[in-house]
Amino acid sequence: MSDRQTQILEAAVRVIARSGVRGLRVENLAKEAGISTALIYYHFQDRAGVLRRALEHINDRAERYTEDARLSGDAREQLEQALLLEIQSTPAVRENSIAWGELRATAVFSEDLREQLRNATQAWADEVEALIRQAQTDGLVHAEAEPADAAGRLTALVEGLSERWLSGSITLNRARNLLSGAINAELGRRPAMN
Repeated sequence: MSDRQTQILEAAVRVIARSGVRGLRVENLAKEAGISTALIYYHFQDRAGVLRRALEHINDRAERYTEDARLSGDAREQLEQALLLEIQSTPAVRENSIAWGELRATAVFSEDLREQLRNATQAWADEVEALIRQAQTDGLVHAEAEPADAAGRLTALVEGLSERWLSGSITLNRARNLLSGAINAELGRRPAMN
């Protein structure tokens, strides 16, 4: 992806997070990105193209800020950290989470976005499932946990807790504590190491 496309997508995520998907007009995006509308049409063809690529960009950003969790510790620690990093008070994570929620809400009415969002959600659940399976193999998760179901429940919980936190219904600490408790309830407590 070119630097110009990245610049436009970063601006698109900011606009979506600040004004919602309805607020993402090509003219507003051009102003936010500091470029002409013609450049947006050149790179993305239309508003729908911007939305599709913005969703991909949000996923790429999330992978970057959770990447460190996948580099250290055992599979259980990687899983816990990757999920908890989705609920943190950094500007990039807040912006990403808000924009993701806006795109998810829009997908209810947009068949085009719905399929792309379903695929992105499934890819995330697959990553979590793989970590759960590895943690089971390593004896760090109780054997009864069905990895695909646990992954589906945990990723859905992250989205719900994130929305509650971002909307001010619960505090950041409460959201993170609820998530940690749910991980233990879903996967069992971490076994004591001898």
